[in-house]
Amino acid sequence: MSATTSAASTPTVIGVPAPQEDVDAIVAFVAGVQHAQQNTLTDAFLGVFREDAIWTTAHGKRLTGLPEISAFTRKVLPPQADSPVTATYTVDLILFIRPDIAAVKIRQRPVSRAEGAYLDEIFHGQEDPAELMAAHPEAVPGTPTYVLAKDDGVWRIAAAQNTQVFDVETLTAG
Repeated sequence: MSATTSAASTPTVIGVPAPQEDVDAIVAFVAGVQHAQQNTLTDAFLGVFREDAIWTTAHGKRLTGLPEISAFTRKVLPPQADSPVTATYTVDLILFIRPDIAAVKIRQRPVSRAEGAYLDEIFHGQEDPAELMAAHPEAVPGTPTYVLAKDDGVWRIAAAQNTQVFDVETLTAG
């Protein structure tokens, strides 16, 4: 399997009881986000947000409401089609706050489009990866958190924070 296709894994599920179908739906939801981003499908990506969503990008830009998220996405996503780097998304943890509200922790790993190799592996086992991080910013992974709301049977992002990993212990552990 190439790195651009995330490996199926079972996320940790905590919080209030929730049916397996909701766990499966959330894993599929995140796979859809990955597909939309890898293939620069702007409309598909925007379809995952609630109209009133808030989103903070990996670089700290706060976007409020679908019109603002849409304007930003239409500007930054299409040029990614020519990027040699994309990312995979794996659901690590789902916290069901209520049966219809879930906080989802995602492992986002940068990969080479050409070889499908995980770029963040250069950090694994490094004692001090600071120099590598400066030289290879495209290899720094992310750790997004999505707060999903289930409205009329459909999970959508109500709030999201996409954070780059700069914690040395997390970055070097793999």
